[in-house]
Amino acid sequence: MTAPAFSVVIPVYNEEDNVRPLLMSLQSVMESLGQPYELVVVDDGSTDATRSRLRDLTGEIPRLRVVQLRTNFGQTAALAAGFDLARGALIITLDGDGQNDPADIPRLLDKLKEGYDVVSGWRHDRQDHFWSRRLPPRSPTP
Repeated sequence: MTAPAFSVVIPVYNEEDNVRPLLMSLQSVMESLGQPYELVVVDDGSTDATRSRLRDLTGEIPRLRVVQLRTNFGQTAALAAGFDLARGALIITLDGDGQNDPADIPRLLDKLKEGYDVVSGWRHDRQDHFWSRRLPPRSPTP
């Protein structure tokens, strides 16, 4: 089997309501590119119905590959697991919470065509609650 041009790696944790809309939108965007791709979703130990929803989606989305971690290891470990399995020449990452718009992918790929080695988006209108984000520890001032 030929390696896909793109691997989209998506870590998810307790995203039962988001996985279907995200993956359907993502499939549409990736199909519009006209190149082979794969969607690698890493379930980072979800305790809700995310696993069963992903299982159902594997029958609907042929290019979907699902990795299930036995417990919640965190986003960095989930991304690493996805990277280990990704076969694409280019890797695209998205969060599983729906805050990254798959429709932005073609614009990011256009930047790569301009000669950039790495491109990244910026979520300037984050929807996180302040206290739900992990804040970096503050060093005591001397």
